[in-house]
Amino acid sequence: MPPPALLFLPGLLCDAEVWAAQTAAGPHAHLVVEYGLSDDLDAMATLALQQADAAGLGPLAVVGHSMGGRVAMQLWRQAPQRVRGLALMDTAWHPLPTGEAGAAERAGRLRLLEIARSQGMTAMARDWVQGMVHPDRLGTPLAEAVVAMLARRTPAHQAAQIQALLNRPDASATLRSVTVPTLLLTGEQDGWSPPARHDEMATMVAGPVTRIDVPHCGHMAPMEAPETVNAALADWLARL
Repeated sequence: MPPPALLFLPGLLCDAEVWAAQTAAGPHAHLVVEYGLSDDLDAMATLALQQADAAGLGPLAVVGHSMGGRVAMQLWRQAPQRVRGLALMDTAWHPLPTGEAGAAERAGRLRLLEIARSQGMTAMARDWVQGMVHPDRLGTPLAEAVVAMLARRTPAHQAAQIQALLNRPDASATLRSVTVPTLLLTGEQDGWSPPARHDEMATMVAGPVTRIDVPHCGHMAPMEAPETVNAALADWLARL
């Protein structure tokens, strides 16, 4: 059986830069997915499979960060026979909360979109990055790289992906159906997708699970802690 190819699924407004350290690390065939202006997580998963097919990839080791983790779960739901393993980083499974919590999330996302439309993507990214990386990394080249990456997108991309996230499904049943080796990794200081949420996800997955919390790390683990993430992926790939 051929080794699986790595299929990398970026998070909200991210591009191949978020996976640069991972795609440079190993000999495995790989592909970083682009979602275009898709505004639906299930459609993004379909796009990912189409891009994998177009690249001639067979079995897949699927790696998703943040929103990309949600896309990875949808991809598993659509085509489990293609997936040898799942690596879900800084992500979650729950739908938009009801009541005040959901309204607050919607308002926060739309506030950033309004900044993007009125002041530009760079201004939006500088606001957003404040909660995305470990506080010690604010003002560093790493944080500036995150800002530059987000600024390469447009308000249209942001609006489409916000729509996808606000309409996200409850993926708990999908997680419970996962039987392949699964890596669940997050930053210890990730305020968006904290360790406790990944602990809950670990109890849902039916197959073997590896749980890693990355010290001194916020939401952008693949960029903030590339050596730790690469080592975790190498160990996970060895089990597939």
